[in-house]
Amino acid sequence: MINSMTGYGNAEDQLNGVTYAVEIRTVNNRYFKAKIRLPDSLAFLEEDIEKLLRKALSRGMVNYVLRLKSAPADELFDIDETALRVLMGRLDRLASSVDIKCPIDIGGLLALPGMLVPVSPGDEKAEQIKRKVLSVTQKAIDQLKQMRVAEGAALAADLDAHCKAIKQDLEQIRGRSDAVLQEYQRKLKKRVDELLAEAKLKLDEATLAREVALFAERSDISEEISRLDSHLQQFSESCQEPLGDGALPADGQAGRRLDFISQEMLREANTIASKAFDTEIIHWVVDMKCRIDRIKEQVQNIE
Repeated sequence: MINSMTGYGNAEDQLNGVTYAVEIRTVNNRYFKAKIRLPDSLAFLEEDIEKLLRKALSRGMVNYVLRLKSAPADELFDIDETALRVLMGRLDRLASSVDIKCPIDIGGLLALPGMLVPVSPGDEKAEQIKRKVLSVTQKAIDQLKQMRVAEGAALAADLDAHCKAIKQDLEQIRGRSDAVLQEYQRKLKKRVDELLAEAKLKLDEATLAREVALFAERSDISEEISRLDSHLQQFSESCQEPLGDGALPADGQAGRRLDFISQEMLREANTIASKAFDTEIIHWVVDMKCRIDRIKEQVQNIE
């Protein structure tokens, strides 16, 4: 079965009184692209988190957010005391030189860039945090994948309904194509007979047969019908392809393959429309193209 690229997952867990909360949202994208937001003190985890995301998800725009709850301030940031003292000394000297007396706002100084620096945990603590964050991330990924599988099932049902409707229209066109040639021959013969009757001439049956044969060659859509039917079969098989490890399609290319097949389906439908000289066939082709366009839109959401 296919997976959707749209999903949401979240999870949280505690370590030493600090709660690590992870949220992951995904939407469709042609390639895998991750936007990872971490507290400054945990920036060292970005590479490991992205590897975990790439292992589980093959395509889509991934928005990952890690938040810390109940974390002590001294574990999040530290004050660059040296820089603060230097700045306060300069301000004090400046105020003295121009004989201005004004209090120094420490809070305002701390808001300046570089005054607060993230605290880097020690190696042992960093390893504990890494294991905990990756564990929480995996739980969020599992929840996300469940939602993507459910969305994929809904997409598959919708795509299957469109494919069946297209196949019905295709069968109507297949049955109508032979009748079109017979109608053309009958109308052509009638029109030629009328014109020749006025000129008192006799119709050359070989000439009529040759003209009908030329029309039959120009309007023959049997090959396009066969190819479109094959594309529909291949599309359905790709939608039902069993998932491999990690709940991904066996080759991880289901979305791209379905996108390509849908383009080929539209190509065959356009060729049928250009070669058909019958209003009923054109009517069915228009309906088919509307459904193929809908399929192309839906396929953009498939992983």
